[in-house]
Formats: sequence, C-alpha cells, structure tokens
Amino acid sequence: MSTLSQAVSSQSISSLQEQSVFTLRNATELSGRILLTSLFLLSGLGKITAYAATAGYMASVGVPAALLPLVIITELLCSLAIILGWQTRVVSLLLTGFTLVAGALFHNSFADQIQMVMFLKNVSIAGALLMLAANGAGRLSLDRLRAKGD
Repeated sequence: MSTLSQAVSSQSISSLQEQSVFTLRNATELSGRILLTSLFLLSGLGKITAYAATAGYMASVGVPAALLPLVIITELLCSLAIILGWQTRVVSLLLTGFTLVAGALFHNSFADQIQMVMFLKNVSIAGALLMLAANGAGRLSLDRLRAKGD
C-alpha cells in the first residue's frame, strides 16, 4: 500500500471516528441543556398553577409578590432559550444570576440542613450554567445555525 493510500485510509478512519464522537457530543450537549433547564421550566409552570401560594411565599421572605410575573417569565423564557440554544451564553449568565439571588433569598437558613442543601443545589446549578456560558450550546442549537449564516 502506498504512503498516499495509507494516509487517505487513516484520514477516513479518523474522520469516521470524529463524526461518531461529535454525534455523541451533540446528543449529550442537547440532553444536558434540556436536563439543566427542566427545573426552571417546570418551576415556572408550577408558579403559574400555584400563583397565589407562590406570591404569598415570596412576600413571607420579603420579596415583593409583584415580581412574580417577572420570575415566571424569566424561568420559562430562559429555559426555552437554552433548550433551543438561542443566545445561550447571555441567557446562561442571566439565569446564573437569577439562581444565585434566588438561593440567597430563599435558602439562607444555613443552620437548617435542608436549606443548606437547597442553597448548594442552586450554587451547583449556577456552576453548570457558567460552564454553558463559557462553552456555548454546541452544534444542535440556534446559535450554531446563526453562526453558519454569518
């Protein structure tokens, strides 16, 4: 076998391996975005169905209930944007701030182990959102489609 045919054969195998890795990577990135934001999507929908109770809970910790529509919109729209991979880096940073503020406001009784765990859950989610902001949405995203069009 000539050196040229060996190089072409090696290139083809490498290309096939790379494609399969990217397929797994694409599916993993999309799945990660869906799993990460499912909490926000379900939480936003839950706030709509339990609007009065949520407003009362917010007021009980000193957060004006008038902010509830903004909270619902933030959770729903940001989660959908990240799932679709639209403006992922900016939206991830916005949701990071939202998550840290929510943790500080609603899970600040660190003497209570459950509240400490809930706060750390928010911190962990913020960490994942920062990773998403740093790395972007990946290939299966509107961001990627937009970048190809530029």
